[in-house]
Amino acid sequence: MRKPIMAGNWKMYKTPDEAVQFVENLPSWLLKETKVEMVVCAPFICLDRLSNVLKETTVKLGAQNMYWENEGAFTGEISAKMLKSVGCEYVVIGHSERRQFFGDNDVSVNIKVKKALEVNLKPIMCVGETLAEREQGKTDEIVLGQVTNGLKGISINSGSVENFIIAYEPVWAIGTGKICETPEANRVIGLIRKTVEKLYDANIANSMRILYGGSVKPEIQKNYFQHQI
Repeated sequence: MRKPIMAGNWKMYKTPDEAVQFVENLPSWLLKETKVEMVVCAPFICLDRLSNVLKETTVKLGAQNMYWENEGAFTGEISAKMLKSVGCEYVVIGHSERRQFFGDNDVSVNIKVKKALEVNLKPIMCVGETLAEREQGKTDEIVLGQVTNGLKGISINSGSVENFIIAYEPVWAIGTGKICETPEANRVIGLIRKTVEKLYDANIANSMRILYGGSVKPEIQKNYFQHQI
């Protein structure tokens, strides 16, 4: 049985003080929730402070990106080892905004995922099509290509499948107000799961958690949970 997971990507919002205040204002019952795994993916400068605040809670800490080298002359980058050192358990890789604005692609996503797994960081690998690609009828081709290329050369077994998450985030439904209706979101997630089955096996495919992201709001998130494939 897959344990539900919710991951909040804060993007480029909140100073460290604002981040800490936000968490401290959350109800105590939420910070001790165990039926649903919760992850906060915050800006780099907030991670150290948040790690201390979240230490006594069940909420996990995640980063929004990472580089694939352990160290070196890579100005402006953050390594997986650095993220681990401040208490990160998860890292978002290949977010559509990273692909759109910063040159991330299937090759770099694959390399980053491998490095994250190497240091026991749990990757949340993002895949999704643009509006133009959807209108051209290329949704399945794009998404399944990103899944296949992102998982290339990566070993996942029944004992480690819980450490790997795929997030379907249709680019056209992020920050646009457009909604990917539940049946369509589930259809694409189903295709992703079938692709994972072809690459590995049915047990791994059925055990892997696949997230949906894209204009998710409190009033509609219940639908995604109730109909999640």
